[in-house]
Amino acid sequence: MAKLSVIARQLKRERMVATYAEKRKALKAAGDYIGLDKLPRNASPVRLKNRCKLTGRPKGYMRKFGICRNVFRQMAHEGKIPGLTKASW
Repeated sequence: MAKLSVIARQLKRERMVATYAEKRKALKAAGDYIGLDKLPRNASPVRLKNRCKLTGRPKGYMRKFGICRNVFRQMAHEGKIPGLTKASW
């Protein structure tokens, strides 16, 4: 599990990106790059990192499910992911 401070930092960035999304879009459309420079750096969506929603793990992230491979495997074994069966041949 990632440190709680790292998870909190990521959530703060997500909120800030959502807050400034419209303003960034308008400034980009107008070509006002000086105005874009004055916005907070964390308002840029490039600074976001895909992290597991349950553990905060940044590696092994499965975009379709929003969780990391470890949690995915655990949930699959517990039958918590609908439509998923263990393969055997």
